[in-house]
Amino acid sequence: MVRRNFIKKSLIGGLGATALVGCDNSNDKATYPRIISTWEHGLAANQEAWKKLTSGSNGISSIESGVKISEADPSVRSVGYGGLPDREGIVTLDACIMDKYSNCGSVSYLQNIKHPISVARLVMEDTPHVMLSGKGALDFALSKGFKQESLLTDQSKKDWLNWKKKSNYSPVINIENHDTISMLLIDQNKDLFGACTTSGAAWKMHGRVGDSPIIGAGLFLDNEVGAAAATGLGEAVIRTSGSAMVVELMRQGYSPLHACKTIVDRISKIHKSGPDWEYLQVGFIAINKKGEYAGYSLKKGFNYAVCDKQNKNLLMDADYFI
Repeated sequence: MVRRNFIKKSLIGGLGATALVGCDNSNDKATYPRIISTWEHGLAANQEAWKKLTSGSNGISSIESGVKISEADPSVRSVGYGGLPDREGIVTLDACIMDKYSNCGSVSYLQNIKHPISVARLVMEDTPHVMLSGKGALDFALSKGFKQESLLTDQSKKDWLNWKKKSNYSPVINIENHDTISMLLIDQNKDLFGACTTSGAAWKMHGRVGDSPIIGAGLFLDNEVGAAAATGLGEAVIRTSGSAMVVELMRQGYSPLHACKTIVDRISKIHKSGPDWEYLQVGFIAINKKGEYAGYSLKKGFNYAVCDKQNKNLLMDADYFI
């Protein structure tokens, strides 16, 4: 059973998968400019990006400024400063960014730099590469004037020490371990931009990298078609090149909702009999060239923020399969 539940609106129940596709109303949502971000912390990120965009900043600068709000907020426990650490007590960061020309930049396993999204942008603009990782990413950031600082707050350290008492790795679904802010933006010229940044899964093995810095997995866009981004268990998204597949389905004529749902269903079939099914959660946001958008997740609990002239800045519950 699938439900569509918008915040502050009545619950609409009893829709099966077929009915959901048949009632897809994304056509009447078409507009631009528009910004869509994952999770509740996307509201503040959207607000900053919208302010920049409507004040004359270009799409890439607006989207960078937006996600930096989450990176700097210690109350967002899955992104940047204050993020929950790996099992060694170290906060490691992943981020990527992509522009309307399909230029992209990425950093993975970056430590002690508060704004990995800004480093990723410079990888895109100032190097011939797409991704830098680990010490190489750090050295590059320092060469560009970034300053090292500890990202482990007292609260995150306390949580890590409590976790060490049992040292049981079990990802948390839809509570604190959201593991991503992803943002998609379509500007007044109908050009698309995307960004994704995270401190990754809490208590991960030291050195683990998820889907968030991987172009095609955590984020993908084609300016002729649309854009998509992922959240949830990164390993599951990587196995399906999730965001790229959502965009390819939109290229074939799928609505954003139908495209997201199809890839979530594919992930469900792959993992349903596996050991990670109990805690598996994945979700996607997508927006097409018209500005039509959607969010969809495997399990209940994923929400996303939408900002435009019509809706202002609203938090919405995503459609879900289970």
